[in-house]
Amino acid sequence: MWGFIPALVVGLAAALFNHASAQVGVKWTEHFVELYDIVYGNNRFVAVGRDGTILASFDGKTWLPQDSGTDRELNGITYGNGLFVAVGDGGTILTSPNGLGWTARGSGTRNDIIKVAYGNNLYVAVGAGGTILTSSDGVRWIRQNPGTDRELDGIVYGNGFFVAVGRDGTILTSPDGVRWIRQISGTNKVLSSIAYGKGLFVAVGEGGTILTSSNGTTWIAQRSGTDIYLPSITYGSGLFIATKIDGNALISPDGVTWREQSLKTNTLLWSVAYGNGQFVAVGRSGAIFTSSDGITWTAQFPGKGTGTGAGLEDIAYGNDLFVAVGNYGTILTSPDGVGWMQWSSGTEAHLHGIAYGDGLFVAVGDDSTILTSSDGVIWTGLSLNIPVLRLWDVAYGDGRFVAVGEFGATFTSSDGTNWRFNWSGTIDTLLGITYGNGLFVAVGGGGTILTSPDGVTWTAQKSGTDNALTDVIYANGRFLAVGLSSTILFSRDGTAWATGSLRGDTYLMGVTYGNGLFVAVGLALDVAILTSPDGIRWTERAPNRYLGLRGVAYGNGRFVVVGDGGVVLTSP
Repeated sequence: MWGFIPALVVGLAAALFNHASAQVGVKWTEHFVELYDIVYGNNRFVAVGRDGTILASFDGKTWLPQDSGTDRELNGITYGNGLFVAVGDGGTILTSPNGLGWTARGSGTRNDIIKVAYGNNLYVAVGAGGTILTSSDGVRWIRQNPGTDRELDGIVYGNGFFVAVGRDGTILTSPDGVRWIRQISGTNKVLSSIAYGKGLFVAVGEGGTILTSSNGTTWIAQRSGTDIYLPSITYGSGLFIATKIDGNALISPDGVTWREQSLKTNTLLWSVAYGNGQFVAVGRSGAIFTSSDGITWTAQFPGKGTGTGAGLEDIAYGNDLFVAVGNYGTILTSPDGVGWMQWSSGTEAHLHGIAYGDGLFVAVGDDSTILTSSDGVIWTGLSLNIPVLRLWDVAYGDGRFVAVGEFGATFTSSDGTNWRFNWSGTIDTLLGITYGNGLFVAVGGGGTILTSPDGVTWTAQKSGTDNALTDVIYANGRFLAVGLSSTILFSRDGTAWATGSLRGDTYLMGVTYGNGLFVAVGLALDVAILTSPDGIRWTERAPNRYLGLRGVAYGNGRFVVVGDGGVVLTSP
């Protein structure tokens, strides 16, 4: 009578498998942490961010996630009188005596609260719509009337009074957090952050704006040397340090004379704090950088997200491992696309492409950089007697690696160690390459398509487009190339090319195939992941919140996408 059980179990297992398979490429999960603010207090750093993220560290290097009890964005944090106070969207306020256990407090507002400061035995929080809240204990909060509805983005206490800054050049001062006076800033730019040190208030913001004041009333514009947005500023160890959204920083000993300092990351850094003899900066994708002097910075690995703020350019799957490469020699590995480890590449050159073949990973990048690894962990840089060029991509096929790059350059190697330079016959930059059906196909600027049976001798093909082609693959019996302005081309033989159907203006940067599905990713303000069963008909799958998605790979039943700021998405 129980004979139907095995059949039932098999049927259920098949149904579950089919359901999971149907979700591949359709449902996407973000593995993305954004840290918005950081403070030092009670002998530890505490950082807060997206979706209620809270991380704590005693040394700035080892970070432990804490339970905030909320999934709201946490935008700001301060420490004072033995208490951490974090603030966020929807009027969220949390308090903790140690940065580990957190308690929600009533704020009396639903407005987003952006920053909070402590001084003169008072906590003062500021936010959207001119919101200002005060509390003597961090538990009971009172709303104040600042006389403005401008969003307030930063606040600090110094020299006996609070100074708040915000949109349209708004600057407010108050001796007690209750009575507020609007000051003339001389600018209508957004002022995003403010710090106090050496008897000086320094405010920074939009367009590289830097303002200084010794009294909070009279403000002087200083030359920053940049027009890039400055999201935050802090003071410590005799230095003002302002972060830039391009991943670098400005430093000044006096708030007046500024010079740029590279942090060697292209990610947006939202905040920087000083404590226990070091600066700690935090930002996108859980990026954390530390410095003892504000000049030499070290990337830390927080254990959430990819742990890097560097842009990720490409990804490959091989030997049961995903390997992603990116700016400043970044190399990450993951067995599942979720948990990532960062490894030393031995170079600071930007890495643009990676391939796996014959038991070997090969990564290529700027300055003719070629790296090899058998396990994705230990990498060897090659000293090659080849022209110094930017290499954009690499592929493996027919027993050899072929790399492509600037000015139509191609390089071939049978072992990944010894490389031969070949000229393809074009001066257009070659951005992508693949192998399939006995043929290498390279694509690049101006709609360039080249084919070669051996990676040495190349033939130009007609693409029918002048748009740059950024990537190409061979799968499901066809070549498929993608590029700027939503360009998609496909070909059975690499010679005759037809156009796929795709609307919009997405800058497509990468494409792969797996589980019966083509997946293309790119740079867009609306949709940056698209799927197709045949390379002709495409469906929009995921909104782009990250400025740019650049690489995609399939392995172990999963698609993994990488992009700007160290972002990673997986499906399923």
